[in-house]
Amino acid sequence: MPARPLVMYPDPRLKAKAAPVEEFGPELEQLAQDLIDTLVAAPAIGLTGPHVGAMQRLVVVRLADDALVRVYVNPQIVWTAPETRVEREGSVSMPGISEEIERPARIGLTWRTLSGSEEQGAADGFLAVVLQHEIDQLDGIFWLDRLSRLKRERAIRRYGRQRG
Repeated sequence: MPARPLVMYPDPRLKAKAAPVEEFGPELEQLAQDLIDTLVAAPAIGLTGPHVGAMQRLVVVRLADDALVRVYVNPQIVWTAPETRVEREGSVSMPGISEEIERPARIGLTWRTLSGSEEQGAADGFLAVVLQHEIDQLDGIFWLDRLSRLKRERAIRRYGRQRG
């Protein structure tokens, strides 16, 4: 399928909590493929169901311009390390705007595969940051919510000026 249109800020769906995936099968696989196609077309590093208006807990991540795309269904962070890392973050739903955000440098998480099997693992460095950003999105926490009020207001004003 072709890439889907992106939900753009300030659409309220970007602040809504996504529902857990309960049905595993062809429809979920198609949504995952649509997300992958949209991720590549955007281009983006990570994308969630809500980014395309599908309010389901589904994340796809591609860290580099290679073929490896990770798919996480119903991901949950189960632990975070005390060490932190600062990365510049933004969103395909608010292009051209980014700010530095501090997050835990390592996380543990659980998720399901597209076939429904349970997985668990850990992520560190940039992958940990990307997963936290995308899981926030599933929880209705848009990346701007991680900024101070002043930085958030400035970012929103810059975005408004940029859009004309």
